[in-house]
Amino acid sequence: MRIGWLLGGAAVLAGAGWARGRLRTAAVEGESMLPGLRPGDWLVVRTGGAAEPGDVVVARHPERAGLLVVKRAVRREPDGWWLESDNQRAPGRRDSWDFGTVPDGHVVGRVVARYWPPSRWGTVTRGGPGWCAADAREFGAQRSEQ
Repeated sequence: MRIGWLLGGAAVLAGAGWARGRLRTAAVEGESMLPGLRPGDWLVVRTGGAAEPGDVVVARHPERAGLLVVKRAVRREPDGWWLESDNQRAPGRRDSWDFGTVPDGHVVGRVVARYWPPSRWGTVTRGGPGWCAADAREFGAQRSEQ
């Protein structure tokens, strides 16, 4: 009974978010965000809020109109966000190491949950493999090799 109420309450809140246009969905393609996000995962994206270092975000690709990318916001620079893949060795991986910073206006929103497949349902939290706030501040311009 209690679980049903919680799920019902979550559905009402999610419905309110969609009604206001603040929640969208996105699908993961490719292996650049492994191990946290896998190809075929479907995500809930909250729009309209500010990203913070460590958040997983959906952004418009700065060089390819119409293409959206799912990346980790590593740090805020004067001209935009430095976005990186969690899996730097993924085939075809493209991130800020390739196209530079992404302007604020290109960041569509922050990933808050994964809803598909049901076996992987859950929230997507700040951080990631080997990530911490101190790393983001001290990262500088050197590329992390894993």
